[in-house]
Amino acid sequence: MAATEAKRQANRWPALLDAAAAKFAEQGYHATTIRELAAATEMTPGAIYFHVPNKQALLLAVYEEGVQRIVDHVEKAAAGGETAWDRLTAAVEAHLEAILDASAYARVVIRILPDDVPEIAADLTRLRDLYEGRFRALFAEVKLPEGVAPGLARLFLLGALNWTPVWHRPGRTPICEIARQLLAPLRAAGGAS
Repeated sequence: MAATEAKRQANRWPALLDAAAAKFAEQGYHATTIRELAAATEMTPGAIYFHVPNKQALLLAVYEEGVQRIVDHVEKAAAGGETAWDRLTAAVEAHLEAILDASAYARVVIRILPDDVPEIAADLTRLRDLYEGRFRALFAEVKLPEGVAPGLARLFLLGALNWTPVWHRPGRTPICEIARQLLAPLRAAGGAS
């Protein structure tokens, strides 16, 4: 009987992860309780602790899944580009698609900053750095205007991208146009076509 119960609980992991992502995205990390997550997944708080030792570990799992989903989407899109600018443009579009698709996972990655949870800040930063490393590589491939610091340009771009969910309204400006406009000043100044 205990083995059957353990298997049943193990199958609840995806539902727990989805519920945690949704609650963290809607309410924020600190406002979300284990009891709420238990109710949302029809689990007991004790069953949640079967999967994770604490709420921080659950956030880390949600964050890891969110970063991986964005990375996979960006990698797939960038792989099809012929030129460095094509790859960067495709990555920017894919990033926008990932964070504007109303995915709770992407919203957690954008909304919850490492400093919000000091106990796991280093782990959250490591995940963010993993993702930003892909953009670091993309920026290393493009010809930027003289005097433009690639690191700052990358951070400015990621900041603008991550602010998009605040002002973007579906059905207005297409994502491909937002991506094109965000990169247009760098491309024009760098002489890229």
